[in-house]
Amino acid sequence: MKVIKYPLWILYRIWFYILVVLPIIILFPFLIISILKETWYPYFFRLARIWSMVILLGMGFGWKITKEQHLEKGKSYMFIANHTSMIDIMLMLVVLKNTPFVFVGKKELAKIPLFGFFYKRTCILVDRNSPRSRQAVFLRAQKRLQSGLSICIFPEGGVPDERVILDEFKGGAFRLAINHQIPVVPLSFLDNKKRFSYIFFSGGPGILRVIKHKFINTIGLKVEDTKGISNKAHEIILNALEMNS
Repeated sequence: MKVIKYPLWILYRIWFYILVVLPIIILFPFLIISILKETWYPYFFRLARIWSMVILLGMGFGWKITKEQHLEKGKSYMFIANHTSMIDIMLMLVVLKNTPFVFVGKKELAKIPLFGFFYKRTCILVDRNSPRSRQAVFLRAQKRLQSGLSICIFPEGGVPDERVILDEFKGGAFRLAINHQIPVVPLSFLDNKKRFSYIFFSGGPGILRVIKHKFINTIGLKVEDTKGISNKAHEIILNALEMNS
């Protein structure tokens, strides 16, 4: 792994934020048009993928995807992954190119200038401290799934401490998957933490490895099975992280 030396780290981090903002400015008219109707979301998704690729490639990242099972076009899924870095969102968008999905994320991100404008209009926002907000997520997710989209949730509920390999999973993603009888697709992001963690003076360009694991079937399961599939998904991702650390 290439490690950037101080003070180039500072320039590297500043460059990241420039790459986040610049494509949004360039694509702004097209992004605005793509969010005018919910049915136009797939067009927004394509633009979001372009934004993501510009950021990842501009930061010197490549990606390598190992697929244990292939997605079926036109089918809805619940995508989950470990959450360790600011580039998790971008990598998820790049990895899942032919399956438009909607993120479920914390409402605080909507406060980020420019990015937040589109984030709150295209994602399902949740206030994790509000039971009422969590209930609203189910209703909005149901509407999105009925329109043929998929859902993506980082089930740790946030970015864990740097010393934690994988935090405990919250149950929301798995209850949603069971309620709608859609497969859970676990993804392991093996390198995001060491390539671009929340520790300022760390990381650098390199390959981002992703494992798209075999799906967890929810057909016939009930809400009381939530803990079981949550534990199974946690074990799958944790094993991959430990074996590839």
